Amino acid sequence: MRRPRILAADDHRIVAEGLRSLLEPEFELVGTVGDGRALVEEHDRLHPDVVVADVTMPLLNGVQAMRRLREQHSPAKFVFLTMHPDVDYAVEALDAGASGYVLKHSAPEELVTAVREALAGRTYITPRIAGAVLEAMRRPGGASAARLTSRQAEVLQLLAEGRSAKEIAAQLDLSPRTVESHKYAIMEALGVKTSAELVREAVKRGLVPD
Repeated sequence: MRRPRILAADDHRIVAEGLRSLLEPEFELVGTVGDGRALVEEHDRLHPDVVVADVTMPLLNGVQAMRRLREQHSPAKFVFLTMHPDVDYAVEALDAGASGYVLKHSAPEELVTAVREALAGRTYITPRIAGAVLEAMRRPGGASAARLTSRQAEVLQLLAEGRSAKEIAAQLDLSPRTVESHKYAIMEALGVKTSAELVREAVKRGLVPD
């Protein structure tokens, strides 16, 4: 009988590799990656049943990687394993289509349970924040205050990582002028006026580490 295939994504390699001993008795860990772009590439190559990913990763964060794969009609389930207990992170992930949200300092068995629930078509949220998350999702507009497109979120993350418009343009195959247009559209959407405020907003959204 084929074991469900898991792809792990975490920029801390020791965490990603540590998942092997936890998951392999029941699942097949087919690969580990360290950033969101590699996650998308390896997903297309390995076709996992479940992706276990951190929220905050370089180049493309976990939620944006999931959104990109959803746009490609990926059937893979996503379970986020993160250090962020912030309800907003969880709401954004679940609103974007995640099947699970587990905190890294929770009992290891929680992750296994979350993967099982995801495979069964259900959702698992760490009990510590589950009540607050469900309450936030029920509030009007609770899922997200200012929404950005997938491309805008990518540009915001790369700007916050300190990359220039020229570097971002080369990486995303855009013109520098288009990158600048995205930047000003993002600033207007988020209601910020300076690059420093833009970086703080990126940190708040989990696009880059604090």
